[in-house]
Amino acid sequence: MISVVGHTAVDHICSVSHLPGPNASASILNRTIAFGGGAANIAVGIALLGGKTSLISAVGGDFPGSDYDIRMKELGIKQQFFIVPDKHTATAFMFTNPEGDQMTYFEWGASCLFETEPAPSLPFVHMATADPGFNMQVAQKAGFASFDPGQDLHRYTTDTLSIIIDSIDLLIANHHEYAGMCKILDMNRDDLISQVPMAIETRGGEGAILYEKGEEKVIPSVSVPCVDPTGAGDAFRAGFLTSYAAGYSSEDSCKIGAVTASFVVETCGCQIGLPDWNTMAGRFEEKFGPIPTHGPNRA
Repeated sequence: MISVVGHTAVDHICSVSHLPGPNASASILNRTIAFGGGAANIAVGIALLGGKTSLISAVGGDFPGSDYDIRMKELGIKQQFFIVPDKHTATAFMFTNPEGDQMTYFEWGASCLFETEPAPSLPFVHMATADPGFNMQVAQKAGFASFDPGQDLHRYTTDTLSIIIDSIDLLIANHHEYAGMCKILDMNRDDLISQVPMAIETRGGEGAILYEKGEEKVIPSVSVPCVDPTGAGDAFRAGFLTSYAAGYSSEDSCKIGAVTASFVVETCGCQIGLPDWNTMAGRFEEKFGPIPTHGPNRA
């Protein structure tokens, strides 16, 4: 069982003419409302790929019985939810310019409950965007722990982030987030990577870099027409975690993550294009050849 901790949200994904500065405006060219939230995106991706997953999240009174709730149940996702009846389920507003640069505004809503609830002890867990204190507790109690600070990086203090880094087995983030973590921790990128057994740095269309046991491996991206980049990172994590938990090597798991992400950028919405395992495997073989065999399950 792969546990995922973090936000369940509703996404408002907007293509804009440009990203304006303070006291300025821009035109919204189109807008899509979709199921989202970093942790929920990953859990849905894992479930579609055939993995067993539980989602530890917080939702508002608007969630039970909603289409989103029904879909999660249909996918067999185990919901370990904190429910806040008088709050909205978290909502993200994402704005992407024609060059692919993006800005996000996030309403925490019911996710504020992470700040007060006790964290569970989990054998195999990925911590996505959530309350820093809650993630710190999860990291300290977990068996295998993977961490991605995501859009909530600005909420972390030096002490909280240091404790999490010291407690995890895998650090996965994009190059902007690595730079942000280095600033918070006052250390350079190489020193940060050396603190964890395994690290992955995602670089969008440039692929990803895997750091493990002092070695660095470049994982190429899978080139497809890009409609919207939103959710590609979550899809990469879903592909990686599903395959790594099933016993695939870290390098092969990164390739599976890259293939899974390629389906998401072809559509607008974080979950709309997510593939099942057979669909992913077909594209994997086109890019990398037959999927290798895997070892014993890790989760």
